[in-house]
Amino acid sequence: MDNTPSTLWDKCLLLIKENVSEQQYKTWFNPIKFESFNEATRTLIIQVPSNFFVEYLEENYLSLLTKVLTRHFGVGIRLNYRIIIDKGNKLTQEIEQEPVPDIDKTNRRTTGINQSPTILDAAKPQDIDSQLDLHHTFANYIEGDSNKLPRSVGLSIAEHPNSRQFNPMFIYGPSGCGKTHLINAIGVRAKELYPQKRILYVSARLFQVQYTDAVLKNCTNDFINFYQTIDMLIVDDIQEWTSAAKTQETFFHIFNHLTRNGKRIILASDRPPVDLQGMSERLLTRFCCGLIAELERPNPQLCVDILKNKIKRDGLHIPDDVVQFIAETANGSVRDLEGVINSLLAFSVVYNCKIDMRLAERIIKRAVKIDNEPLTMDDILDTVCNHFNVTTAAVISRSRKRDYVVARQVSMYLAQKYTKMPASRIGKLVGGRDHSTVIHSCTQIENRLKIDKMFCSEIQSIENSFKLKR
Repeated sequence: MDNTPSTLWDKCLLLIKENVSEQQYKTWFNPIKFESFNEATRTLIIQVPSNFFVEYLEENYLSLLTKVLTRHFGVGIRLNYRIIIDKGNKLTQEIEQEPVPDIDKTNRRTTGINQSPTILDAAKPQDIDSQLDLHHTFANYIEGDSNKLPRSVGLSIAEHPNSRQFNPMFIYGPSGCGKTHLINAIGVRAKELYPQKRILYVSARLFQVQYTDAVLKNCTNDFINFYQTIDMLIVDDIQEWTSAAKTQETFFHIFNHLTRNGKRIILASDRPPVDLQGMSERLLTRFCCGLIAELERPNPQLCVDILKNKIKRDGLHIPDDVVQFIAETANGSVRDLEGVINSLLAFSVVYNCKIDMRLAERIIKRAVKIDNEPLTMDDILDTVCNHFNVTTAAVISRSRKRDYVVARQVSMYLAQKYTKMPASRIGKLVGGRDHSTVIHSCTQIENRLKIDKMFCSEIQSIENSFKLKR
């Protein structure tokens, strides 16, 4: 019987074909080509059209691949991918990527199944699954004006985790600005340099679920003991704790223990500590005792740099005018940028078409909400001042006259609602004020809108004026 590696791969494909739809097989498995198999290292290399294929296969078909490869090649098979970069000349090359550290004794390019310990099983110090996303590294976190400070400090923390400076590091910014990428990059780099350290990434929601489960099982002490063994604790989206008093109290004790013992804490939120209403005061004071770093939405030039980096990593060819168009219309969201590129790639693969401006416009309309004529700070100030019958000079002045204060706060509130500018930028444009003033103003307006119907009508009238102008 012919059992050459190439034949075994063909048998794998036949088995896969029986377990997926015809369209799925045609799109995601038919383009794959067998390249080689190294018996000594038990490594199978297959050719795929792009890095996007690798990510899609591992996200959607990893379990199936694991089963069919084990059946025909045996256990312990490592599956590696070679990217095709020039179909015409049949040239292939490993896409240049940052080194993948040996984290948690697992490799995202291997089909072996890794069973990580549960929290309660890992109560005593031992190697744990860090839950880090190994694709989020400093190598592909492009630096720009909007992220230079947090990125620089984050890299310093990763390389010198035993330093007590900037602990905790509190990162905040709007959705899609790269917070999750940055905090993962800190953990990945630290683990690469200090593999013996216990580093853990966890979302605030998962932490809360774990805590609730521990309470129900009457093992809260084990839960706390586990988290007190962590050397670097990274918690994402902590704004979700604002209404969870018990979770806050438990984290408070974990926080104190870790910081007293020189352990690192990295926190991420969609708003600064001063705006975390519902968070206990003693936690807020601890959040503020380290470094508070704001991540702003990337400007068009940084968006272009991010796009070009991703395009290079995915082995794509996208014209410069298309890249510029995407950068200018994706609303400064890194998540939107990546979504558009992935959609473009999927369309080009499935429909075998080139990526051009026509296709980009089609994708953008479906994926991104576009303002044809976005409002500017000047538009907002002019409209608000006309409504309240005050001058722009008065609004941006230091006067505390009630009419000026109301117009000033409304302008800041509407700017935050209708523009993509961060609070710090809004404050600078309204008389050189800081971001905390903007946040306070927005809170004041939001609270008044809840109880003052007449004021609600006034704000609605101003917003209707925006629509008429546009």
